[in-house]
Amino acid sequence: MCYEPDDLEALLNRAAGGDQQALNQLFDLYRSRLKKMVRLRLNRRLQGRVDDSDILQDAYFEASRRLPDYLRNPRAPFFLWLRRITGDKLLEIHRTHLGTQMRNADREVSLHRGALPAASSVSLAAQLLGRLTSPSQAAIKAEMRMRLQEALNSLEPLDREVLSLRHFEQLNNTEAAQELGLEPSAASKRYIRALARLQKILRQLQLVDQG
Repeated sequence: MCYEPDDLEALLNRAAGGDQQALNQLFDLYRSRLKKMVRLRLNRRLQGRVDDSDILQDAYFEASRRLPDYLRNPRAPFFLWLRRITGDKLLEIHRTHLGTQMRNADREVSLHRGALPAASSVSLAAQLLGRLTSPSQAAIKAEMRMRLQEALNSLEPLDREVLSLRHFEQLNNTEAAQELGLEPSAASKRYIRALARLQKILRQLQLVDQG
């Protein structure tokens, strides 16, 4: 379900005034995108131990508390603001469960703001293999995953982050540019270059057509 900008503004104002139904509608509007981000960036050591729904619930309560402040000075689009709150909750979970291991856990602190755990090559490889391989290929997935992780690790960290934002989280170019602190044109060039390299990798691993 989507809202036109005027509808979104009305919902924001109602939610800031204490309308719980409006807040629920706002959060539901972006829930699937936020869940995708959490699943992509949740450290692999914590999967099965931490429920992504709990992280989203904590983000919901935090957003409810901070919404009036956001509306007084909205420095970012609402979705990006909500995404950053969710990212903060994800980072808290990582610190709680991993503690001092955070420094070495998949080198997961991202470059662009240092605020969100970066998607590791492990998570990206799992996402790609889930999309590109069939059940009949399950037996070769372990070897393919290792080769794909090595190839992804050969990319520059910023290129992996661009791919994470655009290709996996499906942020548009303007949203990705703002998160990366880049001009939209620079973010677009980064994405095109990174996507071309990813496609080359997939062809080399025979995960996509060679044509």
